[in-house]
Amino acid sequence: MVIYWVKFMLIISSREFRQNQKHYLDLIDKNENVIIHRGKDKAYRISSVDAKDTLMNEEEFINKINHSFQQALDGNITLLTKEQQSILLGL
Repeated sequence: MVIYWVKFMLIISSREFRQNQKHYLDLIDKNENVIIHRGKDKAYRISSVDAKDTLMNEEEFINKINHSFQQALDGNITLLTKEQQSILLGL
């Protein structure tokens, strides 16, 4: 499995999120990326939503996938080793 990271993300446990929810929601409001790690194989990315946000339609989704694929072909990605992925996800 290969993970592509564009910018850094804060990864916390679901328990930590519950205990300090306001703090993490404030960080999200400041455009910080927060990942909530739950259990062995589950993680959730939390982001703010405003009036201009809409769900991505199929065409937009495919365009984003194609753009990411082209970035990979152009070498504009950062690859993490399996060990780095485990450390990053706290596994």
